[in-house]
Amino acid sequence: MSDAQDARVIRIEGLGKTFAGGFEALKDIDLDIHRGEILALLGPNGAGKTTLISVICGLVNPTHGRVLIDGYDNVRQFRQARARIGLVPQELTNDAFIRVWDTVSFSRGLFGKPRDPAHIEKVLRSLSLWEKRNNRLITLSGGMKRRVLIAKALAHEPEILFLDEPTAGVDVALRRDMWEVVRQLRDSGVTIILTTHYIEEAEEMADRIGVIRAGELVLVEDKQALMQQLGRKELTLHLRDPLDGVPPTLSQHRLTLTEDGHALVYAYDAEADGDDTGIARLLADLEAAGIAVKDLHTRQSSLEEIFVNLVKEAA
Repeated sequence: MSDAQDARVIRIEGLGKTFAGGFEALKDIDLDIHRGEILALLGPNGAGKTTLISVICGLVNPTHGRVLIDGYDNVRQFRQARARIGLVPQELTNDAFIRVWDTVSFSRGLFGKPRDPAHIEKVLRSLSLWEKRNNRLITLSGGMKRRVLIAKALAHEPEILFLDEPTAGVDVALRRDMWEVVRQLRDSGVTIILTTHYIEEAEEMADRIGVIRAGELVLVEDKQALMQQLGRKELTLHLRDPLDGVPPTLSQHRLTLTEDGHALVYAYDAEADGDDTGIARLLADLEAAGIAVKDLHTRQSSLEEIFVNLVKEAA
Protein backbone atom coordinates (compact mmCIF):
# COMPACT_ATOMS: atom_id res chain seq x y z
CA MET A 1 0.00 0.00 0.00
CA SER A 2 1.07 3.57 -0.63
CA ASP A 3 2.09 5.48 2.47
CA ALA A 4 0.86 9.00 1.68
CA GLN A 5 2.28 10.30 4.95
CA ASP A 6 5.85 9.23 4.15
CA ALA A 7 7.95 12.23 3.16
CA ARG A 8 10.12 9.85 1.11
CA VAL A 9 8.37 9.55 -2.21
CA ILE A 10 11.19 7.29 -3.47
CA ARG A 11 13.21 4.85 -1.37
CA ILE A 12 16.24 3.14 -2.89
CA GLU A 13 17.78 0.36 -0.80
CA GLY A 14 21.00 -1.52 -1.59
CA LEU A 15 20.52 -1.03 -5.32
CA GLY A 16 23.02 -2.68 -7.64
CA LYS A 17 23.12 -3.41 -11.36
CA THR A 18 25.65 -5.64 -13.11
CA PHE A 19 25.28 -6.06 -16.86
CA ALA A 20 26.19 -9.11 -18.93
CA GLY A 21 29.94 -9.32 -19.17
CA GLY A 22 30.38 -8.30 -15.54
CA PHE A 23 30.22 -4.50 -15.84
CA GLU A 24 28.99 -3.17 -12.49
CA ALA A 25 27.02 -0.04 -13.38
CA LEU A 26 25.50 0.61 -9.93
CA LYS A 27 27.05 -0.33 -6.59
CA ASP A 28 24.86 -0.67 -3.49
CA ILE A 29 23.08 2.66 -3.73
CA ASP A 30 20.93 3.84 -0.83
CA LEU A 31 18.94 7.02 -1.39
CA ASP A 32 15.75 8.63 -0.13
CA ILE A 33 14.11 11.22 -2.37
CA HIS A 34 11.77 13.59 -0.58
CA ARG A 35 8.32 14.53 -1.71
CA GLY A 36 8.28 17.89 -3.51
CA GLU A 37 12.03 18.41 -3.81
CA ILE A 38 14.34 18.94 -6.76
CA LEU A 39 17.29 16.53 -6.62
CA ALA A 40 20.12 17.06 -9.10
CA LEU A 41 22.38 14.11 -9.92
CA LEU A 42 25.84 15.11 -11.13
CA GLY A 43 28.48 12.81 -12.53
CA PRO A 44 30.85 12.34 -15.46
CA ASN A 45 29.85 10.39 -18.56
CA GLY A 46 29.45 6.71 -17.75
CA ALA A 47 29.03 7.34 -14.03
CA GLY A 48 25.69 5.53 -13.87
CA LYS A 49 23.20 8.42 -13.82
CA THR A 50 21.04 7.19 -16.70
CA THR A 51 21.23 3.58 -15.48
CA LEU A 52 20.00 4.68 -12.06
CA ILE A 53 17.06 6.54 -13.59
CA SER A 54 16.26 3.55 -15.83
CA VAL A 55 16.19 1.20 -12.84
CA ILE A 56 14.03 3.55 -10.75
CA CYS A 57 11.56 3.91 -13.63
CA GLY A 58 11.38 0.14 -14.08
CA LEU A 59 12.95 0.13 -17.54
CA VAL A 60 15.92 -1.93 -16.32
CA ASN A 61 15.72 -4.58 -13.60
CA PRO A 62 18.26 -4.32 -10.77
CA THR A 63 20.65 -7.15 -9.97
CA HIS A 64 19.93 -6.65 -6.28
CA GLY A 65 18.22 -4.18 -3.96
CA ARG A 66 14.83 -2.58 -4.39
CA VAL A 67 13.07 0.67 -5.26
CA LEU A 68 9.84 1.84 -3.64
CA ILE A 69 7.81 4.48 -5.48
CA ASP A 70 5.32 6.07 -3.08
CA GLY A 71 5.38 2.77 -1.20
CA TYR A 72 5.03 0.52 -4.27
CA ASP A 73 7.79 -1.92 -5.25
CA ASN A 74 8.72 -0.92 -8.80
CA VAL A 75 9.26 -4.54 -9.88
CA ARG A 76 6.48 -6.46 -8.12
CA GLN A 77 3.99 -3.55 -8.40
CA PHE A 78 5.23 -2.07 -11.64
CA ARG A 79 1.95 -0.58 -12.91
CA GLN A 80 1.17 1.29 -9.68
CA ALA A 81 4.75 2.55 -9.39
CA ARG A 82 5.18 3.55 -13.04
CA ALA A 83 1.86 5.44 -13.09
CA ARG A 84 3.36 7.90 -10.61
CA ILE A 85 6.38 8.65 -12.79
CA GLY A 86 6.95 10.92 -15.77
CA LEU A 87 10.21 10.39 -17.65
CA VAL A 88 11.90 12.81 -20.03
CA PRO A 89 14.67 10.81 -21.74
CA GLN A 90 17.98 12.25 -22.85
CA GLU A 91 17.50 11.33 -26.49
CA LEU A 92 15.00 13.06 -28.78
CA THR A 93 12.93 10.11 -30.05
CA ASN A 94 9.72 11.77 -31.23
CA ASP A 95 7.85 10.57 -34.33
CA ALA A 96 8.75 13.32 -36.78
CA PHE A 97 5.40 13.57 -38.55
CA ILE A 98 2.96 13.47 -35.61
CA ARG A 99 1.42 16.69 -34.35
CA VAL A 100 2.26 18.10 -30.93
CA TRP A 101 -1.31 17.83 -29.60
CA ASP A 102 -1.66 14.24 -30.79
CA THR A 103 1.60 12.93 -29.33
CA VAL A 104 0.94 14.51 -25.92
CA SER A 105 -2.64 13.23 -25.85
CA PHE A 106 -1.48 9.75 -26.88
CA SER A 107 1.00 9.67 -23.97
CA ARG A 108 -1.85 10.34 -21.55
CA GLY A 109 -3.82 7.44 -23.02
CA LEU A 110 -0.88 5.06 -22.59
CA PHE A 111 -1.38 5.28 -18.84
CA GLY A 112 -5.09 4.58 -19.06
CA LYS A 113 -6.08 8.13 -18.23
CA PRO A 114 -9.36 9.41 -19.69
CA ARG A 115 -9.29 12.15 -22.31
CA ASP A 116 -8.81 15.57 -20.73
CA PRO A 117 -8.27 18.32 -23.31
CA ALA A 118 -8.22 20.96 -20.57
CA HIS A 119 -5.24 19.29 -18.89
CA ILE A 120 -3.38 18.88 -22.20
CA GLU A 121 -3.97 22.56 -22.93
CA LYS A 122 -2.70 23.53 -19.48
CA VAL A 123 0.49 21.49 -19.99
CA LEU A 124 1.13 22.91 -23.45
CA ARG A 125 0.56 26.48 -22.30
CA SER A 126 2.88 26.04 -19.30
CA LEU A 127 5.65 24.95 -21.68
CA SER A 128 4.96 27.70 -24.26
CA LEU A 129 3.83 25.06 -26.76
CA TRP A 130 0.22 26.11 -27.20
CA GLU A 131 0.89 28.04 -30.40
CA LYS A 132 2.72 24.97 -31.74
CA ARG A 133 -0.02 22.44 -30.86
CA ASN A 134 -0.89 21.73 -34.50
CA ASN A 135 2.71 21.67 -35.72
CA ARG A 136 4.34 18.44 -36.80
CA LEU A 137 7.37 17.62 -34.67
CA ILE A 138 9.70 17.72 -37.68
CA THR A 139 9.07 21.48 -37.92
CA LEU A 140 10.18 22.22 -34.34
CA SER A 141 13.60 23.31 -33.08
CA GLY A 142 15.60 21.02 -30.81
CA GLY A 143 14.64 23.06 -27.76
CA MET A 144 10.93 22.89 -28.63
CA LYS A 145 11.16 19.14 -29.20
CA ARG A 146 12.63 18.79 -25.74
CA ARG A 147 9.68 20.74 -24.35
CA VAL A 148 7.35 18.31 -26.13
CA LEU A 149 9.09 15.45 -24.33
CA ILE A 150 8.38 17.18 -21.02
CA ALA A 151 4.75 17.72 -22.04
CA LYS A 152 4.41 14.01 -22.88
CA ALA A 153 5.88 13.08 -19.50
CA LEU A 154 3.38 15.37 -17.73
CA ALA A 155 0.34 14.27 -19.75
CA HIS A 156 -0.77 11.62 -17.22
CA GLU A 157 -0.31 13.95 -14.20
CA PRO A 158 2.62 12.16 -12.52
CA GLU A 159 3.75 12.91 -8.99
CA ILE A 160 7.41 12.41 -9.91
CA LEU A 161 9.26 13.74 -12.95
CA PHE A 162 12.65 12.49 -14.14
CA LEU A 163 14.62 14.80 -16.43
CA ASP A 164 17.67 13.16 -17.99
CA GLU A 165 19.90 16.00 -19.27
CA PRO A 166 16.85 18.20 -19.94
CA THR A 167 18.76 21.12 -21.44
CA ALA A 168 21.33 19.25 -23.53
CA GLY A 169 21.69 21.10 -26.82
CA VAL A 170 19.42 23.93 -25.67
CA ASP A 171 20.62 27.53 -25.98
CA VAL A 172 21.21 29.62 -22.85
CA ALA A 173 18.01 31.69 -23.10
CA LEU A 174 15.78 28.65 -23.56
CA ARG A 175 17.65 26.82 -20.80
CA ARG A 176 16.72 29.54 -18.33
CA ASP A 177 13.10 29.40 -19.49
CA MET A 178 13.10 25.67 -18.81
CA TRP A 179 14.56 26.21 -15.35
CA GLU A 180 11.58 28.41 -14.61
CA VAL A 181 9.21 25.69 -15.85
CA VAL A 182 10.90 23.16 -13.58
CA ARG A 183 10.57 25.47 -10.57
CA GLN A 184 6.87 25.97 -11.32
CA LEU A 185 6.37 22.21 -11.47
CA ARG A 186 8.10 21.80 -8.11
CA ASP A 187 5.91 24.57 -6.66
CA SER A 188 2.84 22.65 -7.87
CA GLY A 189 3.95 19.63 -5.82
CA VAL A 190 5.82 17.56 -8.42
CA THR A 191 8.99 15.85 -7.19
CA ILE A 192 11.79 16.34 -9.73
CA ILE A 193 14.97 14.36 -10.25
CA LEU A 194 17.31 15.67 -12.93
CA THR A 195 20.68 14.69 -14.28
CA THR A 196 22.83 17.39 -15.75
CA HIS A 197 26.32 18.18 -16.99
CA TYR A 198 25.76 21.86 -16.23
CA ILE A 199 27.03 22.66 -12.75
CA GLU A 200 25.20 26.01 -12.76
CA GLU A 201 21.97 24.17 -13.51
CA ALA A 202 22.24 22.21 -10.27
CA GLU A 203 23.29 25.34 -8.40
CA GLU A 204 20.34 27.30 -9.82
CA MET A 205 17.54 24.80 -9.27
CA ALA A 206 18.31 21.94 -6.91
CA ASP A 207 17.28 21.57 -3.28
CA ARG A 208 19.76 18.71 -2.91
CA ILE A 209 22.70 17.56 -4.99
CA GLY A 210 23.94 14.01 -5.44
CA VAL A 211 27.24 13.06 -7.03
CA ILE A 212 27.69 9.70 -8.77
CA ARG A 213 31.02 8.29 -9.86
CA ALA A 214 31.69 4.83 -11.29
CA GLY A 215 28.31 3.57 -10.11
CA GLU A 216 28.72 4.81 -6.54
CA LEU A 217 26.77 7.57 -4.87
CA VAL A 218 29.68 9.46 -3.30
CA LEU A 219 27.67 12.36 -1.88
CA VAL A 220 24.10 13.51 -1.30
CA GLU A 221 23.97 16.92 0.30
CA ASP A 222 21.53 19.75 0.87
CA LYS A 223 22.48 22.44 -1.61
CA GLN A 224 22.72 25.15 1.03
CA ALA A 225 25.07 23.01 3.11
CA LEU A 226 27.14 22.28 0.03
CA MET A 227 27.16 25.94 -0.95
CA GLN A 228 28.69 26.77 2.43
CA GLN A 229 31.80 25.14 1.02
CA LEU A 230 31.72 27.85 -1.61
CA GLY A 231 32.21 30.28 1.26
CA ARG A 232 35.76 29.03 1.64
CA LYS A 233 38.41 31.31 0.27
CA GLU A 234 42.11 30.80 -0.02
CA LEU A 235 44.75 33.46 0.60
CA THR A 236 48.07 32.65 -1.06
CA LEU A 237 51.07 34.38 0.47
CA HIS A 238 54.10 34.41 -1.84
CA LEU A 239 57.26 34.42 0.28
CA ARG A 240 60.47 36.34 -0.29
CA ASP A 241 62.49 33.33 0.86
CA PRO A 242 61.34 29.69 0.59
CA LEU A 243 60.56 27.61 3.67
CA ASP A 244 61.29 23.94 4.40
CA GLY A 245 58.12 23.62 6.44
CA VAL A 246 55.45 25.56 8.33
CA PRO A 247 57.10 26.91 11.52
CA PRO A 248 55.61 25.57 14.80
CA THR A 249 54.84 29.16 15.84
CA LEU A 250 52.27 29.30 13.02
CA SER A 251 50.62 25.95 13.82
CA GLN A 252 47.41 27.62 15.06
CA HIS A 253 46.74 28.90 11.54
CA ARG A 254 45.30 26.68 8.78
CA LEU A 255 48.37 26.90 6.57
CA THR A 256 49.61 24.68 3.76
CA LEU A 257 53.08 25.09 2.27
CA THR A 258 53.34 24.68 -1.50
CA GLU A 259 55.66 21.96 -2.79
CA ASP A 260 58.36 24.39 -3.82
CA GLY A 261 58.22 26.14 -0.42
CA HIS A 262 57.69 29.54 -2.01
CA ALA A 263 54.11 30.14 -0.83
CA LEU A 264 51.79 29.57 2.12
CA VAL A 265 48.09 28.94 1.48
CA TYR A 266 45.59 30.00 4.14
CA ALA A 267 41.94 28.87 4.03
CA TYR A 268 39.24 31.00 5.66
CA ASP A 269 35.51 31.66 5.66
CA ALA A 270 34.59 34.17 2.98
CA GLU A 271 31.51 35.23 4.96
CA ALA A 272 33.62 36.33 7.90
CA ASP A 273 34.18 40.06 8.44
CA GLY A 274 37.34 41.90 9.39
CA ASP A 275 39.38 40.22 12.12
CA ASP A 276 37.12 37.15 12.03
CA THR A 277 39.00 35.95 8.97
CA GLY A 278 42.17 35.60 11.05
CA ILE A 279 44.21 37.28 8.32
CA ALA A 280 45.37 40.19 10.48
CA ARG A 281 46.62 37.82 13.17
CA LEU A 282 48.30 35.64 10.57
CA LEU A 283 50.18 38.58 9.04
CA ALA A 284 51.28 39.74 12.49
CA ASP A 285 52.52 36.25 13.38
CA LEU A 286 54.39 35.99 10.06
CA GLU A 287 56.14 39.27 10.78
CA ALA A 288 57.00 38.14 14.30
CA ALA A 289 58.46 34.93 12.87
CA GLY A 290 60.62 36.95 10.47
CA ILE A 291 58.86 35.59 7.36
CA ALA A 292 58.64 38.24 4.65
CA VAL A 293 55.72 38.23 2.21
CA LYS A 294 56.38 39.74 -1.23
CA ASP A 295 52.88 39.31 -2.68
CA LEU A 296 49.48 37.82 -1.89
CA HIS A 297 46.21 37.07 -3.63
CA THR A 298 42.86 35.46 -2.84
CA ARG A 299 40.63 33.06 -4.73
CA GLN A 300 37.24 31.48 -4.05
CA SER A 301 36.35 27.91 -4.98
CA SER A 302 33.42 27.12 -7.25
CA LEU A 303 30.79 24.39 -7.16
CA GLU A 304 32.53 22.95 -10.20
CA GLU A 305 35.77 22.61 -8.25
CA ILE A 306 33.92 20.91 -5.39
CA PHE A 307 32.42 18.47 -7.89
CA VAL A 308 35.78 17.79 -9.56
CA ASN A 309 37.46 17.25 -6.19
CA LEU A 310 34.72 14.82 -5.10
CA VAL A 311 35.14 12.83 -8.28
CA LYS A 312 38.92 12.74 -7.83
CA GLU A 313 38.62 11.68 -4.18
CA ALA A 314 36.35 8.82 -5.17
CA ALA A 315 38.77 7.60 -7.84
